[in-house]
Amino acid sequence: MDRGAMDLMQGTLDVLILRTLAWQPMHGYAVSRWIRERTEGTIEIEDAPLYKALHRLERAGCVLAEWGLSENNRRARYYRLTAAGRQRLRAEESSWRRYAAAVSRVLEPA
Repeated sequence: MDRGAMDLMQGTLDVLILRTLAWQPMHGYAVSRWIRERTEGTIEIEDAPLYKALHRLERAGCVLAEWGLSENNRRARYYRLTAAGRQRLRAEESSWRRYAAAVSRVLEPA
């Protein structure tokens, strides 16, 4: 896979995670589950890329992580959006909406 495709995939995952965390703080598995349910199973995120993205977003100051208890009383890291994360989400959403509209125009019959 070329670098451009990898950047596109990484950017897609980042914006999906940021949008998910805009609803409420969640642990990693809940983020993955929410995206899978919201996309009706079309997008399933494996653990390794999910946690790499969460850590990348944490290093960038877009999310904060805190330990807490999951629904089944297991210790889990909960991620929540920061002000910088909300700002990045707004910018990324705008870019993705323009990108999706452009792809749709290309896919329409001439």
